[in-house]
Amino acid sequence: MEVSILNIKGEDTGRKVSLNDTIFGIEPNDHAIYLDVKQYLANQRQGTHASKGRSQLSGSTRKLGKQKGSGGARPGDIKSGVRVGGGRMFGPHPRDYHFKLNKKVKQLARKSALSYKAANNQIFVVENLVFATPKTKDFVDIINNFSRRK
Repeated sequence: MEVSILNIKGEDTGRKVSLNDTIFGIEPNDHAIYLDVKQYLANQRQGTHASKGRSQLSGSTRKLGKQKGSGGARPGDIKSGVRVGGGRMFGPHPRDYHFKLNKKVKQLARKSALSYKAANNQIFVVENLVFATPKTKDFVDIINNFSRRK
């Protein structure tokens, strides 16, 4: 696959560069991309969510009502989860969401993403990306030149 070399104005210079088919020409694997994105997002999670259970609340452990005859459930102390102000039953606890993805699967995901970009002509090779002054406005103008080219 060949891609034209562009200048910073988005114009074709007439030269071409050949892209490696082992990276940019493979059959994309959607599931590998999904797993890579899923791992990235999971690794961003902090995992510090928590709620207090009945053992973490302050309060007496005295039994507040009799065992039978109330017509309802059998709540024990004031910290029971069925009482207002009691602990949360089966609430969230801090955990780590990180998981490992095999190196070859990650490489396949990156190659698949690059193959999708190459198939949709969204890869640009810029000839000489030099700025007179490092200004964001100049860089935005260059990006706009390439977006008009689509």
